Amino acid sequence: MGSIKHECLDHFIAFGLGHLDLLVNAFAEHYHRARPHQRTENKPLVGVSPDLDDPPDRPEQVVCHESLGGVLKHYGRSAA
Repeated sequence: MGSIKHECLDHFIAFGLGHLDLLVNAFAEHYHRARPHQRTENKPLVGVSPDLDDPPDRPEQVVCHESLGGVLKHYGRSAA
């Protein structure tokens, strides 16, 4: 509960239940598919994560994926 409160809900004013559902669903998607977790060796809970020992060759290979207007950010490799 602390993660969603501090990382998401502290940055928004929800205008009704529909808007709150949108915020919570977007955060849950980010939390499970993109956010690293220490218990899983800094890999997401679900989904694919790149090998941490294989850094990108060029800085252009790193892209920023934003959600919720830039509040939540995840950096990954660009598609070839």
